[in-house]
Amino acid sequence: MSDVMIEVDGLTKDYGSTRAVDQVSFQVRKGEVLGFLGPNGAGKSTTMKILTCFLSPTEGRAKVAGFDVFDQSLEVRRRIGYLPEDTPIYRDMTVVEFLEFAADMRGMDPASSPGRIKEIGVRCGLADVAGKLVGELSKGYRQRVGLAQAMLHDPDILILDEPTSGLDPNQIVEIRSLIKEIGREKTVILSTHILPEVQATCSRILIISGGKLVADGTPEALRARERGGRYRVVVESNGVAKEAIRDRLAGLAGVARCEILAAEEGAHAFALDAAAANDLRKPIFRAAVDNRWTLLELLRESASLEDVFRNLTTGDPTIEPSVEKGKS
Repeated sequence: MSDVMIEVDGLTKDYGSTRAVDQVSFQVRKGEVLGFLGPNGAGKSTTMKILTCFLSPTEGRAKVAGFDVFDQSLEVRRRIGYLPEDTPIYRDMTVVEFLEFAADMRGMDPASSPGRIKEIGVRCGLADVAGKLVGELSKGYRQRVGLAQAMLHDPDILILDEPTSGLDPNQIVEIRSLIKEIGREKTVILSTHILPEVQATCSRILIISGGKLVADGTPEALRARERGGRYRVVVESNGVAKEAIRDRLAGLAGVARCEILAAEEGAHAFALDAAAANDLRKPIFRAAVDNRWTLLELLRESASLEDVFRNLTTGDPTIEPSVEKGKS
């Protein structure tokens, strides 16, 4: 039996003359925690709503756990747990009452659901507030209640939209740990704007922009796609004008730009941007030797996930928008 849990092929969604999702294709396997990223209006929420059977696609197809989201939507819904960004919960119920209601709506066995409610309440940190009205809870605890209802029926696939919204730092760490634990056995799609959370939690990332898929790969692979890089160079001044050093550094092969930075007394500091995939460490060191500069610092700054996201979603040419293939 295939371990592919989600198959999306040429998925397209139009709202009148506006195309929100444009020919998106990807697969997600069992045991993957997939970060689904994109700026506001990119099409990620529309894609998740199609996968959870809230919307039907204009073109293309999507299968969840082997079932078509259009023709077999009830089977799909039985196998997914969904936490929207705005957690839909009844505030006039206690936590236990709401989870009992969710279990009933899911058609869970009345004999086993109380034990499952207690188990999932503990896992989501709700044991101390089980008898409180949902409306009396903080936003962070309401978010935990929403996560508990998504996990209650032990689904094969979890789709989570901003699951740590409103949580304090300790709660965020706990929920991240829980998501990673769940991801060892199940499939998780996590949508968030908190990129360090993606770095800490996800084994693979999809980035969508303007309705199109622009990147697919591990966090490490996407960071490695950053062409060139930035270097910080600090040399002892020794009476040499910083403009003269800058001009020599700017003239090195593979340097796209060199600018002067503020530096401590007796030193000159520079930031160099590399063109294409050039490694500037050796040319910089050789220039220091040839010009008798005392090299105090040479640092290559690696691209962050924030850099990758910004470049792919704002049209910055420093990253090519071709897709790095992840697991398929």
